[in-house]
This record gives sequence, C-alpha cells and structure tokens, in this order.
Amino acid sequence: MLSPDFARIRCFEVVPSLPLPLQPLMDVAYNLWWSWHPEAVQLFLRLDRKLWSESNHNPVKMLGMLSQDALDRAANDEGFVTSLKRVLENLARHTERQPWLSTIGKDPGDATIAYFCSEYGLTECLQIYSGGLGCLAGDHLKSASELGLPFIAVGLLYRNGYFQQHLSPDGWQQESNPELDFANLPVTQVCTATGEQVKVVVQMPGRDVTIALWKVMVGRIPLYLLDTNVPENTPEDRGITGQLYGGDMETRIRQEIVLGIGGVRALKAIGITPDVCHMNEGHSAFLAIERIRDIIAKHNITFDEAREQAAASHVFTTHTPVPAGIDRFPPELVERYLRDYVEGLRLDMEGTLALGRDDVTNKHESFSMATLAIRTSTRINGVAKLHGVVSRSMWRNIWPGVPEDEVPIQHVTNGCHARSWLSADLINLLDRYLGARWQNNPVDQSVWKAINEVPDEELWRMHESRRAHLIVWTRKQLKKQLTARGVSPSSIRQSCDALSDRALTIGFARRFATYKRGNLFLRDVPRLLKMLESTTQPIQFIIAGKSHPADGGGKDLIRQIVKFSEQNPSGRKIVFLENYDIHVARYLVQGSDVWLNNPRRPMEASGTSGMKAAINGCLNCSVLDGWWDEAYEEGLGWAIGRGEQYDNYDLADDIESRALYDLLEHQILPTFYTRDDQGIPRGWVQMMKKCISTLAPRFNTNRMVQEYAAKLYLPALERARGLRAQDLKPSIELAHHKLRLRQNWGKLHVNDVHVGDTSAPLSVHQPLTIEADVTLGDLKPGEVHVQVYVGRLNNDGNLIQGKAHEMRHAEELAGGHHRYTARLTPDNSGSHGFAIRIIPGGGFMEDHTEPGLIYWESNTAPALEAKRKAPKKKPEAVG
Repeated sequence: MLSPDFARIRCFEVVPSLPLPLQPLMDVAYNLWWSWHPEAVQLFLRLDRKLWSESNHNPVKMLGMLSQDALDRAANDEGFVTSLKRVLENLARHTERQPWLSTIGKDPGDATIAYFCSEYGLTECLQIYSGGLGCLAGDHLKSASELGLPFIAVGLLYRNGYFQQHLSPDGWQQESNPELDFANLPVTQVCTATGEQVKVVVQMPGRDVTIALWKVMVGRIPLYLLDTNVPENTPEDRGITGQLYGGDMETRIRQEIVLGIGGVRALKAIGITPDVCHMNEGHSAFLAIERIRDIIAKHNITFDEAREQAAASHVFTTHTPVPAGIDRFPPELVERYLRDYVEGLRLDMEGTLALGRDDVTNKHESFSMATLAIRTSTRINGVAKLHGVVSRSMWRNIWPGVPEDEVPIQHVTNGCHARSWLSADLINLLDRYLGARWQNNPVDQSVWKAINEVPDEELWRMHESRRAHLIVWTRKQLKKQLTARGVSPSSIRQSCDALSDRALTIGFARRFATYKRGNLFLRDVPRLLKMLESTTQPIQFIIAGKSHPADGGGKDLIRQIVKFSEQNPSGRKIVFLENYDIHVARYLVQGSDVWLNNPRRPMEASGTSGMKAAINGCLNCSVLDGWWDEAYEEGLGWAIGRGEQYDNYDLADDIESRALYDLLEHQILPTFYTRDDQGIPRGWVQMMKKCISTLAPRFNTNRMVQEYAAKLYLPALERARGLRAQDLKPSIELAHHKLRLRQNWGKLHVNDVHVGDTSAPLSVHQPLTIEADVTLGDLKPGEVHVQVYVGRLNNDGNLIQGKAHEMRHAEELAGGHHRYTARLTPDNSGSHGFAIRIIPGGGFMEDHTEPGLIYWESNTAPALEAKRKAPKKKPEAVG
C-alpha cells in the first residue's frame, strides 16, 4: 500500500466500455429499481450468472468485470437487446406513472417530503443497513416511488457499512469490516455545475467537518448519502461515516450531527428546502435544531416562534419499545457538541438541553434523541397498534396530566415491499392467476382473494420447489462455513446430509438480542430431541442473525445454538447461517414452512420479517407482539400464548417454551404431514392461501406509505403551510398565544358543578345533565375546551376507559365566570365517574395536545367516591 502521505497520488476513474446497444444497461444498473424487478435482474444473469454471484449481485461492479468479448456477444444478441429495450420501457413507465395522490384528488402541489434515516436496506450489494430498520426504510422508498410521492431521502454512506459476521470454532461471533468500493457501487457523486462534488460543513468542538454528497436512485426517489471520508478532514473525522452503529458514544453523536444538521445543509446546498421532514427514529433529530436555526436567521424571530413552524412540518416515527433502546447522551457531551449551535437558537445551553429531557427540571437527566424529536414534532407515531400503546406509556410524562390513551402518539403499522420479497416463482404464479393488479395496487384486498383460484397442487409444488432451493443453498453455505472453521470433511458431509428438502423447515432470522430469545426452542432439550429424531414427522431449523458487537448476551445465544447442533447427532438438523443480510433473508422467507418469532412481549415494536414470510405463504408461529398482535387470527398461523406479560422472565420462558412445543407437536407437525392420496397437505395449503390473501394487502409498504401520507404527511404539510403564510405571521401568533395560555393557565378554576339527580342509579340510556361554573381568567371561551371526561370506575375508585365529551358554553356570568353544560347518556351499566377538565382549543391549537396545558378540577374524586359507595337501588324499567 502506498500512502498519500509518502507520495503524491493522482486519481482517475475507469468505467465499463459498453458497446452502443448496451449503453442503456448503465441506466438500469445505477437505478435500484432493478432490485425489485426480476426481468431487470435477468439481464445481468444472462450476461454471466457466475459473475453476478461473485459481485454480490452488484450490476455496476459486474459490468466492469465482464470481458469485452462477452459484452460484444451480448450487443450482437438480438434477443438480449430486445429484452433490454423492454426493461427500459418498464422503467420509463414506472417513473412516468401518475402519482397516487393525484388519482385520489389530493395533489399536494409543489411539495417535498424528506425522509431521514441512519440506514437503508435496499439491496445486498449496498451494505449500509444492519437489519429491520434499514430494510423498512428501503421498502418505504420503493413504495414511495411506486406511489409517486414527492419524496427524497437522506442517509449516511458508510465506508465499512455494517460488520460482516463469521463464527469462531467455539461458536462465538467474530466481526470484520471490509471497505465498500464506492467507485463500483450504484452510487454517484452529486456535483456542482463546474463538476465538483457538492460539500457542506458542520461544526464539531474546535473544528469544522466537511461532508461530501452522493446519490442513489431508487426508482424515481433520490436518496442522498453523506460522507465525511474526504481529504479536508482529519483521519478521526474521516471515520465518522466509517461504520454503521460502530464506535463509542462520541462517534455516535458525531454521526447524528452529520445526519441531522449536515443532511439539512446538504439539501440546502442543492436547492432543496423540504416542506415536511420525516425522522425515522431519533438518530436524525438534530435536523430540528438546524431547521429552527435557519428559520430564526431568515425571519429574525424567537426560538418559540420558529419552533412552531419547524415542528408543524416534522413527523417522528419511534421504533423502540423499551427505554434502553433509545440514544441517550450525557448532558456534558451534548453541551460540548452543541455549543456552536446554541447562539443561533436564541436559547441558553440549559434551554437547549431541556429539549432532550423527559423531565425538563432534572438537570442531571441524559439527553434523549427521541425526546428531542418529540418536542420538535407535531406528528408522532409508533409502528404497530400495540407499539402505539407501549409508546404512549413510555412518553406519557412529556404530557403531564394527559390520560395515557390521549397521549398524542399514533401508530402506522409497518409493512414490507411485496415485489422485493416474493419469490420469482410466486410472482409468476400470481401474475397468471391475479393479473397485473396485485402489482399495481397491492393494497386492494379483492385482488388477493383470487389466490383461492390457484389449484392446491400448483401452489404446493411451487412451495416445495422453493424449500428445495433453500436446502440446496443452505448446504452450500454450511459447507463453506464449516470448512472455514476447520471441521473435518466427514463431519461436514454428515451435517449437510442431515438436511432434507422434504422436512418441515422452520426459519428464524433476526437481530440476536436477548429479548428476542433465539434460544427459547432449546428450553426443553429431551422434548426437542424427540421431535428432531422423528422419522415420520421430520423437522429442521434454519437460523440466522447478527448480534451487536457489544452485546455479549446476544452473542452467547448464537453460541448456545451452534454448540447444541455440534454436541447432539440430531442437532445437525439445526443450522446457523452466518452473515445474515438481505440475500440470506430472501432465501429463508421464500423457502421456510414456518416462521418462528418469540420475543418477550411487548418488546417487539413491529417485526417485519414475519410479514415477508407471510406474503410467501410461510405460516407464522409467534408471540402476540408487534404486528402479529393485530394480524393473528385462526387459520393464518399460530399464536404462542394469549398475549400475557410476565415480570418473571424465567417463568415466562418456561410457560412460552412449553406452549411452543405444544403447538409443534399437536398442531403444526400433524397439519403439515396430513397428506391426501396426491401427497398434498390440503389443510396446510388452505392456511397458506388464507395467509397470503389476508395479510399481503394489509402488511405491505404501499398500504403503509399511503397511511403515512393520509395521517401524517398531508396534515403536517397543511399545518406547516398555514403557519408559514404571511411571512410566518400565524406561527409567530401561535407562539405568543401559547405563551398567553401558559401565563393564564394558573388562573383557571372550576368553581362549582351541578349534576342531575343521582340519588338513584341511572338506567342505561337515561340522560344525565351536568353544569359547570368555570373561571377562565383572561382567556376567552373560544380559546379553550371545557370537557366532561367520563369513564368506568374500577374497584380502587380510578376512572378507566375514559372519553372526553364537550361541554357547551351556555352563558357568561358576572365576575369572569362562565357556565358550561353537557348532557350524558350512558350506554352500559356499572359504576361510572366523571371529571371536569379544560384544554386549549381553537385555531392551530385544535386537535393539538400541548405539554403542560391541561387543567383538571380537583376535589371531584372524593365526591364521586362517596356516590360510588352509596347503597344501590333497583333500577326502574325504562319504557
């Protein structure tokens, strides 16, 4: 190796020399649209199948590896050139397709939605992802392209990507970090008009860091990637974008400054000012600080005035169901790295640090990137229905006094991009029986019902072929792995021969974290061995997944599985595949019979791998957590337990491992091996059909992105446009209005409440009249909502399952008092209670929950408690 410190090195680029008829191949290679269109992939396979594999399915690198003779032969092959033209026509149709929002009459006009994420899983050759979050982000972009959303994306171009995994002879995970060769990847430099790469600068303690900009095309969506590996930076700063989720806490905060602040500056440098910014997890939350600084500098306004405008245009998605999974930094570290940005915010450092605290008064609390995102966004969501519930519980302290189910965190359940994960065989089968509509509109449930028209024999033979393909490929990978570990040839042969293309195959592949319990199926070894040793109902497991390099517990789970497979002759039917990535995942979700998932509920935010398996007809067997909690119904797969949650983890593992064994022994294996005279498991095939027809239209990213647009993007766009009108006048007025509310909130008081006759129990549907005498201070009735919060009373006198009912302003009384009335009609029997509350309302405060602005009448609970304990009278008949 010759270092530039030793000698001057002059650079030049070499690109493939394609004959004229093949030059459009470069357009296909540099647009990742090819990654979800098999007909485009077939072009490269036809050129050289072996090179396609050796290049890790990288068309740019492969074209540079092909001999000129091979290229010339393809250029003179009329069939190949015709296929290339057809692929180009399909790509053109994709990019010119009418945007979905226009077809439903909601064209947003000249708008840009910018999606920020720390990783993107688009295709295996672009290793800038680690797992589920990245694959979801990649699928999000693909669906956004298919729907024609006005979308761009921002991420980091990691020089080493995420680590490559291999196992030592004792089964312990080892990591390596090979460099990505940008010159041979489907990425291009973003250049100025003079041909120089676009670069921006961010401030780090005592120095500037330069960031270069690259671009990847995903259909019609540009993904801009940030790179600090440039000569202007020190070796330490060149390594900021070195590795995904690598390094220490200081490396992490530098990466997040580059992604958030550098991302906004990079877009600005190429003339893009997003109307909406979507923070996919908290890693990019510093973008809020940069956008607020820009607004302050442009309009000469206060922080609060600028924050109203910025927050209106921010969407934040949390993927984390446990506090430990959130990026948190010590206050002194944040203070050091944000020192150069505070002055532009017109805040002091203490005010800046408070943006990242759940409890703004606790100066020792760590700085949470998720909390920063929440405090600077007006649209927040979890990634599954259950995760929405968990998220509202996690973050309820940010909105003190707000009932947990009213905490303003929605949910948009994740999905997967169908065309990216379906097997080519199943795509062909769907094309024959469902037509093109399943691809053009995968959300349409009526389209997928046609899967029932597919003959059982045809669907089953196709699936058996996919399983056989998986087993052949697994044997090859296993042979490579064991050879590298120094295992004898005879043992390798025995391990490969233990796998059968006819056995029930269970797939388990995901990040190896302890809460995902990758070893749960090992809990009762004798019971497991009995199943593995069966000759009438054979079973086998194929497992894959990486553990974070710092997660010793996760690594130990992998070691336990590997050791079990080595130490028991029947254990050879349990295979651990190294280096889990998109390529491995495709084989597993397309060829497995059952997809196993057994996290500790409710620690799984969503779990998209099960969705990818389901659309391929692979039946899920899972704990009722994440997406499966809302997807499961009888006949689609199996549920481990009934949604219980346990404080004692050992007890939970015992109970749920037994439940898993019971399902395998008494339901899954018998259903799979009950065959008719033609060898078809009719019951199993019917479950496959129901699985595909029910889950494919619900859990795909086209549905997900449409939901994001309807529930989050368009409302954020509307609010942001409203607040920035007239040179931000509404935004400034809203900030002043909130200040006025806070100044007057302490003057609110409920003076008296009159309730209709409750001396005897009410009958169901018998109305109850409530009047409240309220003091509003200097506030006007149009600025607040006075509400009756009604719910059931539990045995402790707590109000549960509450719902707010508006009280009508009846009249203004003397002395600044106001009379409000409401009429309630209970629709079920039992003990009920209510409380009077006041919340902001009107204008931009409508349907907006502001932290700290909720007033509850005190002393209501004792009166309700006394009435609850009063002797009950027999209700009269209502006639």
